[in-house]
Amino acid sequence: MDSPELMLSDMLAAGLELNNRELARIVAEKSTETLLWTITELGVKYKPRLSHLGGHSVARTYNTANTSGSGIIKPMLAKCRDIGIPIRLKTSLAQFILNKSGAMEGVVVRENYIFPNRESGALKRIRAKRAVILATGGFSQDKEFRVIQDPKLTAEIESTNHQGATAEGLIAALKAGATPVQLSLIQLGPWASRDEEGFGVGSMFSMLAGFPYGILIDVRTGKRFINEQADRKLLVDAMLSSGRESIAIVDQKGGQHASTLDQCLKRGVVKQFESIEELAAANNVPLAPLKETIEVYNSLIEKDRNDTFGKPLPLDLLPLRHPPYYSIRLISKVHHCMGGLQINAEAQVVHIETHRPISRFYAAGEVTGGVHGASRLGSNAIPECIIFGRIAGMNAAAQKPRP
Repeated sequence: MDSPELMLSDMLAAGLELNNRELARIVAEKSTETLLWTITELGVKYKPRLSHLGGHSVARTYNTANTSGSGIIKPMLAKCRDIGIPIRLKTSLAQFILNKSGAMEGVVVRENYIFPNRESGALKRIRAKRAVILATGGFSQDKEFRVIQDPKLTAEIESTNHQGATAEGLIAALKAGATPVQLSLIQLGPWASRDEEGFGVGSMFSMLAGFPYGILIDVRTGKRFINEQADRKLLVDAMLSSGRESIAIVDQKGGQHASTLDQCLKRGVVKQFESIEELAAANNVPLAPLKETIEVYNSLIEKDRNDTFGKPLPLDLLPLRHPPYYSIRLISKVHHCMGGLQINAEAQVVHIETHRPISRFYAAGEVTGGVHGASRLGSNAIPECIIFGRIAGMNAAAQKPRP
């Protein structure tokens, strides 16, 4: 049975207790009401079954009907249009404006901005009537900034995020006196494909099919080496150790859980085989240990369902005996920045010198830090963004308008 307490416990375990407990608890306690809000207020459509993603002790993730964040963003944009909220495209934040008392006054932006030319566009000053909310996301594509925070994340390491996932918004807030939190805590996604750029279609195949319903194999040995449903940090650390090259293997029964399977096959991200022998030969995996690994895995599924590596086995998991078989070549890519700006429970940005909230300044989502600690659980970014976005929005709306 799931509960906010169990979700918080999972978050703290993955985060190595580095989480801001107050913020993490808010995410755990408000997730259900936020899910219902997206349905009743925005009209978001979800698939009828829960998914069990890495690091969670139970299945608790609802996927949108189209298995994409656009399933939430598009209804949000439609709601903005319905209630008359203007959205400015090709507009880049240049700096924040503070008044003499240190309160947030507004922003300077560049209109008609052309990414990534930071000098493009015309400067324009915008005065905030009530408050400013910063929600510019993480900096996983800002290779210069991220390597300062973690020297291991060199420019050669790909990211799953869009090209605009850079640090300008964060840096502008720091210049305005915001407090940085845990900027070196940067997560890699262990489920990404070697055979496509970015997040692609293979990542969802791995998360929804390969890891929960299949096995993760060391190409050199043909053996499993970790709980496929472990949190992302544990998975990445295990996959990167000794230069290990890994593939995920699943059969027809397990593969059907990924709605991106057909796209993966068309793009060559996932390969299909009629036998384990063919799969092993194509991936240069030693056949004998691979077959033994699969036999042991099938045996534990059929008997006591007590996995050697502690993997939580789905109730509908079947032995790997149903061809065709699928494999995906895996590589870890920079995915999420756990660090960012310090906020309090009201989503107010905290000043680095006074340690008090900067008046009329709020932030939400990946641009903030502290919620997830050392490692974010799969899918937890979405409730975090929406929960603190709503808190920031309601508090900003409650501010007395400036004359």
